[in-house]
Amino acid sequence: MSGHLQPIKLDSYKPLRELVCENIRQAIIDGTFSPGERLMEIQLADEMGVSRTPVREAIRKLELEGFVVMIPRRGTYVADISIKDITEIYEIRISLDILAAGLAAERITDEELEQLNGYLIEIGQHIANNDMDKIVEVDTAFHDMLYTASRNERLRSIINNLREQMTTIRGRSMSYPGRLVETMDEHRNLVEAIAAHDVERAQYAARIHLENAEHTLMRSLSEHLPQKKA
Repeated sequence: MSGHLQPIKLDSYKPLRELVCENIRQAIIDGTFSPGERLMEIQLADEMGVSRTPVREAIRKLELEGFVVMIPRRGTYVADISIKDITEIYEIRISLDILAAGLAAERITDEELEQLNGYLIEIGQHIANNDMDKIVEVDTAFHDMLYTASRNERLRSIINNLREQMTTIRGRSMSYPGRLVETMDEHRNLVEAIAAHDVERAQYAARIHLENAEHTLMRSLSEHLPQKKA
């Protein structure tokens, strides 16, 4: 196991198991731990300066989130997301985002609409600066605001769980040539529909946005697959 985790700082209000979980999850997202790499409880505990109990609890949660796979008598390994996994996640995400967009169109506040438009401006600025990290960060905040506006915390939690499972490869879709311009147009259409409190148009805009994101990601992944020799 080649990863190196930062020691846990015990000055947070969060439970220790949650801090440990966040630390390991972020290491997987950042690529510190590679897909298929084995995670050893003892080594993880030593690196973070904690006992094995919160590490064990964190690994169980990460398995539920899809970040790791626990194989009986073999150990715990970093999950490698497959094409099938991506398809399944998007099938669920599309349905849930359509629901969230419709609820947001009914329940959003003027302040939240103003914030959404502010995020669009920010994303445009980061596109101009070619700052992909910031683009992803603000895009995440944009969608979080939509889910908040749905006024359904369980829906928001489920969507965020699914979205986290895609974090490691999400940038491939957004960085695909021409995709950022398309994303901005799709975001504007979605915000305009929600601002008009047009439920059906908001749901349609959400569907188009997620379907296009999925298709772009699939194209990007297929282009990086080894080509078969003739």
